[in-house]
Amino acid sequence: MKFAWDSAKATSNLAKHKIDFREATTVFGDPFARIDEDAKHSFGEERSEIIGFSNRFRLLVVTFTERQGGIRIITARRATNEERNIYENSAF
Repeated sequence: MKFAWDSAKATSNLAKHKIDFREATTVFGDPFARIDEDAKHSFGEERSEIIGFSNRFRLLVVTFTERQGGIRIITARRATNEERNIYENSAF
């Protein structure tokens, strides 16, 4: 899978959420990850969110869009308690 992101946004995301986009890409390898449309932030382009565990065993929510055959990461953060419950109830 091919990943891309804006380097300024990646730096901003790391400062704000303490999540590196390289770590965020590993969520796509979680076999129990859940992907949903991000309807409230999809202005002009279709955005999706994936909830899953990273290679650092952190439950993350990654917002992304599909572009030119790849995944463009928009933001990544730790899951809220509500999102953790959604993941746990759908994965198991």
